Amino acid sequence: MTVLEKEKYYLEIIGKHEANGVEFFTSHGIVIDPEVKIGKGTQILPGTILRGNTVIGENCVIGPNSMLTDCKLGNGVVFNASQGSESVVEDDAKIGPFTQLRPNSHICKKVKIGDFVEVKNSTIGEGTSISHLTYVGDSDVGRHVNFGCGVVTVNYDGTNKNRTTIGDYAFIGCNTNLVAPVKVGDGAYTAAGSTITKDVPGGDLAIARARQENKEEWAKEKLAKYIEKHSK
Repeated sequence: MTVLEKEKYYLEIIGKHEANGVEFFTSHGIVIDPEVKIGKGTQILPGTILRGNTVIGENCVIGPNSMLTDCKLGNGVVFNASQGSESVVEDDAKIGPFTQLRPNSHICKKVKIGDFVEVKNSTIGEGTSISHLTYVGDSDVGRHVNFGCGVVTVNYDGTNKNRTTIGDYAFIGCNTNLVAPVKVGDGAYTAAGSTITKDVPGGDLAIARARQENKEEWAKEKLAKYIEKHSK
């Protein structure tokens, strides 16, 4: 097909969804495959691409600048400036901006996944929050878990992919590395900056980092040389 023929083809698809109660503010940058299903009251914002057998529920907001391929979304989902492939997102979840859902991700109800988060082959339990700068791969995460910034589930040892399990109401501190296979129990905490290599029983606090040591006046000579160099 020529460009004009393609535009006409996709405009016809948009028109069919609009007739079924889907809301479009513009057709700019919107590409919807013919197999895609969209529920009544959903808004499709500019730059949205819906591929394959994607199914979207009612009263969602998709976009701007989002791509979904073979995904299933429930009702009331917000999917903002993000990408998803072969994944499930349940009702009232909020995804993005700048989130990537890789295949076999299952995002449960009322989950919040934010900026620069990647989820792969994982289940994220109801009400859990993963707000920013985090990788969750090959993991089973419980309900109402809070992830701090910079958390990584270290799932690959160079030979095998291993799973991480996190219980309900756990708190994963900023910059925690969870080296799989490892389990964090219900209500357990990990301290910021920890590398966790052993299971954490429910209700415990795991601290796995070196004790701070300050070298007195270690930087004094370096600072003097820096100031001298940049004052010329």
